[in-house]
Amino acid sequence: MIFYAGRNPYFAEQNGYALTNTAWTYSLMAVTDEKNFDEDRVYTVAVPKEKEALKQYIAFSYPQWKLVDCDSLDDAADMVIQEKADCFLMGASQALIYDNRQNFKSFPLTKTMEACFAVRGGEGSLLSILNKTLKAMPSDMLTSALAIYDSTVDKVTFSDFLKDNILAFFVTAGFFVFSIISIILVLLRKARKAEAAAKLAANDTQKLNDKLEIALKKAEDASLAKTRFLNNMSHDIRTPMNAILGYAQLMEDELKEKDLPETSEYLKKLQQSGNLLLSIINNVLDMARIESGRMEIDENYGMIEDIWQTLFEIFDDEAKKKNIALHYTINVEHEHILTDVTKVKEIFVNILSNAMKYTPSGGSVMINVDELPCSEPGYMIVRTRVSDTGIGMSQEYLTNIFEAFTRERNTTKSKIAGTGLGMSIVKKYVELLGGTIDVESELGKGSTFTVTLKHKIADENYYVKNYAENPETYSEILKDRKILLAEDNDLNAEIAEAILERAGLKTERVEDGIQCVNKIEKMPAGTYDMILMDIQMPKMNGYKATQAIRRLPDKDKAYIPIVAMTANAFEEDKRDAFAAGMNGHIAKPIQVDKLLSTLAEVWGKEMTDETDCHM
Repeated sequence: MIFYAGRNPYFAEQNGYALTNTAWTYSLMAVTDEKNFDEDRVYTVAVPKEKEALKQYIAFSYPQWKLVDCDSLDDAADMVIQEKADCFLMGASQALIYDNRQNFKSFPLTKTMEACFAVRGGEGSLLSILNKTLKAMPSDMLTSALAIYDSTVDKVTFSDFLKDNILAFFVTAGFFVFSIISIILVLLRKARKAEAAAKLAANDTQKLNDKLEIALKKAEDASLAKTRFLNNMSHDIRTPMNAILGYAQLMEDELKEKDLPETSEYLKKLQQSGNLLLSIINNVLDMARIESGRMEIDENYGMIEDIWQTLFEIFDDEAKKKNIALHYTINVEHEHILTDVTKVKEIFVNILSNAMKYTPSGGSVMINVDELPCSEPGYMIVRTRVSDTGIGMSQEYLTNIFEAFTRERNTTKSKIAGTGLGMSIVKKYVELLGGTIDVESELGKGSTFTVTLKHKIADENYYVKNYAENPETYSEILKDRKILLAEDNDLNAEIAEAILERAGLKTERVEDGIQCVNKIEKMPAGTYDMILMDIQMPKMNGYKATQAIRRLPDKDKAYIPIVAMTANAFEEDKRDAFAAGMNGHIAKPIQVDKLLSTLAEVWGKEMTDETDCHM
């Protein structure tokens, strides 16, 4: 959908794509054995075969020049010596190598080479996003970085460039992500102003009703546009983050058997930074969805003990490393509940994360979970207190603690990363679940957060049925199963195939929905045990491909388990996947344990359903 191109509007128009604003420019030199060089004359120029962007530049800037292909720059130099060409072009730093060698001289060209990104025709939104991002970046950042890469004497692969410049790569990637976040925040601020204007207009007299309707319509359009933008941003950000974190996970597996402590430490820091970036992105997007009223409750079954055991395992290693005593007690009568387990975990992940961040070595974090009396039949009230012996907060800051983008100490002063969104999201989630949250704190002594939530009590028949453990492990259930992977992104496909094959599964890949449907139709039933389906794919998306498979006349093929594996990660995306006929949903970036447990759960349910049908 997006690719690098030279700025040649005629070529772009002929091939049906649109160009962004100029991303970077750099100067070129003409290297020749002639004493003088007039770029307005007709010359025969030797150009390496693979340099398509350079050919576009020459065709656009110097249409009178004749191009001849060569295999390399050294081959181009030989052609000039043999008088098969008059000159060849290269970057300024490389041209110095040939200057005064074998009578070569280099002459600067007056027309700089402009490079940009190209998108398919009709992708106006994507073109606008790219232009805004390019505008937000320092003008010389991409120019200087790519000029260094293009001026390298030896031809290197992108993989080699990444290895040699891994820090610069991730700094650039991080800056790109933060630039997008900045754009999101600007749009959020504009949307807030539009909503405020609409509310103000609603209080005016009856004579202003017509204007009010227009203002409300604009606000609704802005909100819809914002929602679409956030959905697209979530997908577009999660896709490269999946590659970064996925390859980091694969590298970690490769290094387990090797004695490379420094490399392992670098990798660990890379994963921590990647996860922090993902957390910041999720917080910003979640906050935006809460404010737009699109965040909903997804009620499901859970056990209070399991929820806290999971949270304890998340923070146990960090507590041991910081020498922090982490303890929790649970005193409840009803352990089995129906609630939005994901949001409950998110509430306490944010609170515990802050407790761990701001509690020094030798301190303690204590969690007390107690059931309180509830007058409403079928419900129970849980009060959870999280207390720490950390640095505490001032009384002045406590009045603003739940406001978005507020921190008592910023990252520069505290040396602790964060956006100031965590507690605001906690407050919104608690209110969404119908609960309350209070905080007590004193500087130098620590803080105590008290969260009270009301949950439905799960019926015994429900949790006995749904909590029965399967004696088979993931590896036993999934071993030798064959997966058809529908994924258009090469990097994501490579990561998924590596993870699945290491877990003992066999994989075969197709690149779009049409290929997936055709493969299922042509191959005998039972060839594949399951389909892992991306959603946003060319030609046919994952939803339509799933619906087409479900309509196949051969029921054995039509009922094959299909699991969405996609960067569309919101709750409505999950519901859309199930509505299209899928059996599961996995959000990118891929978490290996979550991927394997979901596949095992879907496959186990499929086997149980087949057994019930034969009885």
